[in-house]
Amino acid sequence: MASLLSVLCVVLAVMNSAAKIAAREFKVGGDSGWHEPAPNDTAFYNQWASTNRFQVGDSLVFEYQNDSVVNVERWEYFHCDSNNPIGAFDDGNSTVILGSPGMFYFISGTEDQCQKGEKLMVEVMSPRSLPSQAFSPLPLSHSHGSRVSDSMLLSFSFFFCFLLLLTVVN
Repeated sequence: MASLLSVLCVVLAVMNSAAKIAAREFKVGGDSGWHEPAPNDTAFYNQWASTNRFQVGDSLVFEYQNDSVVNVERWEYFHCDSNNPIGAFDDGNSTVILGSPGMFYFISGTEDQCQKGEKLMVEVMSPRSLPSQAFSPLPLSHSHGSRVSDSMLLSFSFFFCFLLLLTVVN
């Protein structure tokens, strides 16, 4: 019975570790957030995206002032056309959950700013297309997300396993 509980505890620990990897939160543009890039840096957001690995369940956090974020299709992205959006945000702090694999396209709602490079294209990988190194314990990107809930869940699982073991021993 005690060995069964030990196996259960190990399984819970592995599942919690996988949950830490499963969903991350990315602040778009890093510390500088969502803004019109410098004139000589129009590829800023796509360069930022290329340094990150996006997976289903991850989220993008757009922080901005006097601007907006528009989720569009590929054609609208390349033409800075926000007339037929998939989604539009203008609250200054918008979070988009990447709920499926594939390409996602975002532009500024201000056409002039989009033309100057305030647009982002991200590719979200499906779970089965993840390379084996994606399960490395080392961080793969500069994620700005909080791991508090994951660590609390892991601590709770270990505490729960400890209580189960004490019950079995007594």
